[in-house]
Amino acid sequence: MGTLYQEPPPFVQDLKVTILNSTLLFSPQESEKKSMFLSNIDQVLNFDVQTIHFFTENPDFPPKVAFKTIKNALEKILVPYYFLSGRIKLNHETGRLEIDCKNAGIGFVEASSEYKLEEFGDLVYPNPSFEQLVTKKMSDALKVDDHPLCIVQETGVMVVMLLMMNHVIMMTSFKCGGFAMGLQTNHAIFDGTSFKYFIQNLAALACDKPLALIPCNQREMLAARSPPRVTFPHPELLELKIPIGQEGESEQNPNVFDSPQDLDFKIFSLSENDILALKSKAKNENKGGRVTGFNVISALVWRCKALSLYHDGNIEDYKDKTSTFLFSVDIRSRLNPPLPTSFTGNAVLTAYATATCKELEEASLARLVELVSQGTSRMSDEYARSAIDWGELHKGFPHGEFLMSSWWRLGFNLVDYPWGNPKYCCPLIYHRKDIILLFPDIDETKGGVNVLVTLPNKEMIKFQALFKKYLSG
Repeated sequence: MGTLYQEPPPFVQDLKVTILNSTLLFSPQESEKKSMFLSNIDQVLNFDVQTIHFFTENPDFPPKVAFKTIKNALEKILVPYYFLSGRIKLNHETGRLEIDCKNAGIGFVEASSEYKLEEFGDLVYPNPSFEQLVTKKMSDALKVDDHPLCIVQETGVMVVMLLMMNHVIMMTSFKCGGFAMGLQTNHAIFDGTSFKYFIQNLAALACDKPLALIPCNQREMLAARSPPRVTFPHPELLELKIPIGQEGESEQNPNVFDSPQDLDFKIFSLSENDILALKSKAKNENKGGRVTGFNVISALVWRCKALSLYHDGNIEDYKDKTSTFLFSVDIRSRLNPPLPTSFTGNAVLTAYATATCKELEEASLARLVELVSQGTSRMSDEYARSAIDWGELHKGFPHGEFLMSSWWRLGFNLVDYPWGNPKYCCPLIYHRKDIILLFPDIDETKGGVNVLVTLPNKEMIKFQALFKKYLSG
């Protein structure tokens, strides 16, 4: 049965990372200087996402050799991914963000840590100090005024950090001979799928192999129609007072996913058998209905999250309250014609499911799975185009009670580098009350999932009790 993840040992607070060297890398091939279109989906994702990829020691690839290999691969990958060495800018005439595809370079930083990888303990449990394994501001290291799109940093006995436009890779080696690769990526550049293919292509070039998948950089495929046609209501979207990227946005727009400071966070682990048992229960309750692992986990978590808000026992009218749960759907295969699998931009839209707390408390698991499934099936070609056109007219952002962000099954742990697969890959966690994360266990092949929940103390106590009740019931 699903369990609370074991309490972590005390975290290493200071990883003692020392920056040794910083430089800029440029594409060996000059490309046409032009601006790259960013879709309405890209426009609302102008924030950084950090991931960390841990590697154990490989005697054939000590950190210095591995970092040199990555450095060479990065220079090569800037030819097909030429936009990475550009910069995101605001076009004042159109009011839109776009990529200035100048070969301005990406950052590459070498650093060292005084720790061994095993001294960090369980890598699955989010450690705030992992923030030291990524570089967020290259201007301090490189003494430049602009901010590259990508930064890559490696930390350990030695660290190498790469900065690309809004994409940064930092390589950090450890005293044991292992190392970490920390990537900071502007979400406007990649979604999870296109980022996965970027990592696979980087690893392929490091292995002196052809690209695993030729990137498709035609972001105009997701341009709004002319004129825009909003043919569906979009309750999952909230219009902002000031468009994203314009002056005053951060002060006047609402924080869509805001959180109080005093929060508890816990990891709830579901094994493959737990997931299979939930799917079986849902199928038995609704003969013939399609039940996926994501949908059944979402139904369980949605129910617990919504009902955890009402923990005092004296709230009589809570059953009439409505809960809206948001999640992302990849639209590549849902459009007509479909987008290429290798489309590099953001090809995900926000789907939603809505129910009253009475229904969430009393309905069968199969019914809640059905509501989540309806959110996915709603995402037809016309619905997706309508949502994109809505963004052309209203400049908005996803809006709901909470968002489920899934890193599960992206397969970062399975990418094959010259020195082997990563021991573990994880996002750098910022605890937010209204964002719940799904991410894999150390051994991704086992099929289990970890659910990271962040809530105020009273809500967390209720969530934990509900999770146990509905999982075992």
